[in-house]
Amino acid sequence: MLARSEALAHLRLATDVAGLDVDEVVVPVEHDVVVDGLRLHYLDWGRHDRPALVFLHGGCLTAHSWDLVCLALRGDFHCLAVDQRGHGDSEWSPILDYGPDAHVRDIRGLIEQLDLTKPVLIGQSLGGLNAMTYAAQAADRLAGIVMVDVGPDVQSSAVKRITNFVTGDPGHGSVEDFVQRARAFNPRRDPRLLRYSLRHNLRRLPDGTWTWKYDRRGLSDEYFASVRRGLDQLRDGSDVITCPVLVVRGVESEALSDTQAARFAGALPDGRWAKVENAGHTVQGDNPRGLARVLTHFLTEIGHSRSP
Repeated sequence: MLARSEALAHLRLATDVAGLDVDEVVVPVEHDVVVDGLRLHYLDWGRHDRPALVFLHGGCLTAHSWDLVCLALRGDFHCLAVDQRGHGDSEWSPILDYGPDAHVRDIRGLIEQLDLTKPVLIGQSLGGLNAMTYAAQAADRLAGIVMVDVGPDVQSSAVKRITNFVTGDPGHGSVEDFVQRARAFNPRRDPRLLRYSLRHNLRRLPDGTWTWKYDRRGLSDEYFASVRRGLDQLRDGSDVITCPVLVVRGVESEALSDTQAARFAGALPDGRWAKVENAGHTVQGDNPRGLARVLTHFLTEIGHSRSP
């Protein structure tokens, strides 16, 4: 675990770099919850008396990818960010069960155990897929969902590039080695911030070097086939998702085009879409300020706000 003083210093620098105007820079409280025998780790940003937002990260990322967005929104919302199974500080599945249905069980268990009333699920990439799969089964239990840079139709070239990055040789080395890898994949990211934030997604090996923290055993052909099946189900069953849905895309993203985002939102009973400038696929990391602004507009529109 990183020292609290170090975490605060990083978050202060990150808010400055992102141009975020926040009342107070705080470190989230870390908790665990056990769902069907699997321990899930999550970050709680406080304000329990306010409407709940549950954040779901993308594949091979962690709950900390939402830190700045949660800081921007915590004044008005109860923000919770989850390390999904096999990621971050949550447990790995002993049977490599990483399909959409497993994630849905985790989301359901988390909402029930924390007694969250009508939360909004906000998911990026894999997290968005999981949010929508849950909404297809329990739209009446949600105030809405946000799909960040994901939909039933995504650009195959972008999927291949992301897949090659996360399934490539994990290697091992110094934190600086991983900073350079991350920068090569996404040059938008500030290396000063990556030197800290990447440590949430790295684990130290016995020889003192570092490697990725997520469960790479689950990145099998069957896993990617299950993700594709999940996308197909979203395309065929979007009419049952009756809660409000916002589809967000990063303007510079290669994964989702304006046309695809608009078509997806138009196929939903209560859908709309928006885009965030100066952002690629990982919108919450590239432009957290812009994403927070878009989320605030949507949450106000659907009435998911603090009572006066």
